[in-house]
Amino acid sequence: MSDRAASDRATDGEATGDRGIGVDVGGTFTDVALSLDGDLVTAKVPSTDDQSEGVAAGIEKACEAAGIDPGSVREFSHAMTVSVNALLEGDGARTALVTTEGFRDVLEIGRQTRPSLYDLDAEKPAPLVPRRRRFEVAERTSPDGVERPVDDAAIESLVADLRDADVESVAVCLLHAYAHPENEERVAEALRAALDVPVSASHEVLPEFREYERTSTTAVDAYVRPAIDGYVGRLTERARDMGLPQPRIMQANGGVTDADTVRRNAVTTVLSGPAAGVVGASATASAADRDGLITFDMGGTSSDVSLVRDGEVERTTESAIADRPIGTPMVDVETVGAGGGSIAWVDSGGALRIGPRSAGAEPGPACYGKGGTEPTVTDANLVLGYVGADTSLGGDLSLDAAAARDALADLADEAGMEGPVAAALGVHRVANADMTRAIRSVTVERGHDPREFGLVAFGGAGPMHAVSIADGLDVDRVVVPHASGVLSAYGLLAADETRDAVRTRQGPLAEVDADAVDALYGELGDDLLGEVSDPDAARVEYAADLRYAGQSFELTVDVDRPFDPEAAAERFAAAHESAYGYRADEPVELVNCRATATVPRSAPAIESAGTGATDPRTTREAVFPDGPRETPVYDRERFPADGRVEGPVVVEGAESTAVVPPGWSVRLRGDGALVAEVSDA
Repeated sequence: MSDRAASDRATDGEATGDRGIGVDVGGTFTDVALSLDGDLVTAKVPSTDDQSEGVAAGIEKACEAAGIDPGSVREFSHAMTVSVNALLEGDGARTALVTTEGFRDVLEIGRQTRPSLYDLDAEKPAPLVPRRRRFEVAERTSPDGVERPVDDAAIESLVADLRDADVESVAVCLLHAYAHPENEERVAEALRAALDVPVSASHEVLPEFREYERTSTTAVDAYVRPAIDGYVGRLTERARDMGLPQPRIMQANGGVTDADTVRRNAVTTVLSGPAAGVVGASATASAADRDGLITFDMGGTSSDVSLVRDGEVERTTESAIADRPIGTPMVDVETVGAGGGSIAWVDSGGALRIGPRSAGAEPGPACYGKGGTEPTVTDANLVLGYVGADTSLGGDLSLDAAAARDALADLADEAGMEGPVAAALGVHRVANADMTRAIRSVTVERGHDPREFGLVAFGGAGPMHAVSIADGLDVDRVVVPHASGVLSAYGLLAADETRDAVRTRQGPLAEVDADAVDALYGELGDDLLGEVSDPDAARVEYAADLRYAGQSFELTVDVDRPFDPEAAAERFAAAHESAYGYRADEPVELVNCRATATVPRSAPAIESAGTGATDPRTTREAVFPDGPRETPVYDRERFPADGRVEGPVVVEGAESTAVVPPGWSVRLRGDGALVAEVSDA
């Protein structure tokens, strides 16, 4: 399979065969991967303010390169940043919160944790819903049932208050609605009938105990829902106009679902792009790699790190975006604000810093020649020779080396360095240190030795930094997939259809009614099978959140049907020992029951025979920590098919560039992936 125009393989009038397209929107570029009758055609275009415009432009570019009409595409999968951007930039909907009398300030109170333990000036982020738009309802529900129903007069008064507040969205989160949603259902139904705004109800968004996390997740859903609804609506219309099928949207849990579902469950779309990248990394891994992988995705705005263990993508239900807890299942990703477009600056103490501010796509790094003057990581890589002045990023951008040197020279003056090259080395070193800390947070800090993992590098800038980062971590193998520059888009083609369900069921595991718990699992599974596109092809897996008595946190373990409490307790004890080094004699408690329905999809196979070329395309001076080296530069599509190439070496592809420093070698794997390893020479 190759990244090439496939006009010799397809015409508008031919049978379509296996044709699917994946489009991932990043902060700087929109990436496209088109699976075309056995070929992979890729494209990259600048991201746009209305992300659907860039999506359409990217699809048109890929289809034009392939010589096909978009209407011949059978599947369209998509990942975007609409919801996470709304959270990070604070421009979501004007949201109201409806809660139980006495619980108006639950978002304000939170967990009383400090963002920075020793920072006396640390401040919590302002709640998504200000106090003036938080409304109370006189009702009361306990874990055992409804004690005080909500009356008609209270609902009528609430409707009037919400109309006066001129809100754009409403979150409803009543006390203990996860267990007994009757009051919440009545309030939500009344508001939906009376108001022309979306209403998010906690028993639908997150039917799980812990009032703060459930309220926060529901508020996030309401806050981003109008933006998601509007965007997905526009995208669906563009798809229809282009003859494409309705888009499937990547969720944060690593699976795709239909557009109508995410319009009703907007919170599930946060971090959909990073999730697609992790899925793509897992799909392109070899059998040997799948035992343990660190995934490293470096784009234009940020870098994302995650783990794949035993062939499974790591997931979590305890994430936070912009310091706001979100309890829905999502791929466990650690994000740092260091990407190719991240701006380098000097803090008040004279230390060199990277990000989180980014130059974005407009004006972009100084070397883009679009008016940017501030130094970025991309400018540093150009000055160091890792990227050539003749490189066309994304196929369209030519680079201005003089502008990059000027920006780094200004940074050098400010930081007291000897010149632009020294400043560029400093920028590269600091960016790598930021990303190394992120990798340590998902490995060392969770009891995993990074030396036991391989590193999969992707994104536009990931392969440029990955080997240096691996070297610092004593990781001895780096894999750069064939479609590394657009791997998140490729991951969309590989992602399964996935739906999750959860229900709180608390009690000592030794005392629970096993039949009743198994019946609950049956209900969850049946509900999910009723939601997926192909119930006959779906598999349903079950899990339980368990803890020792007295603990305030849980571990999730797989369970079998019919439910066996003793087997679940043993799995929990083993998981606790693996995570924390010991087993306890305390009783085990059941907290939540979980189910996941998956409709498998097959990833497009990637094959690359390489070429018989043995000589590099050119050479150029590249600067490494031990000094400048005359470095061979290979084209990715003409890399030698056999043998190893000793570093230093640069391998340039259409969407990304791999840099292999001295002390490492690189070879081409049969699927087109580059594999860099510590050199024996």
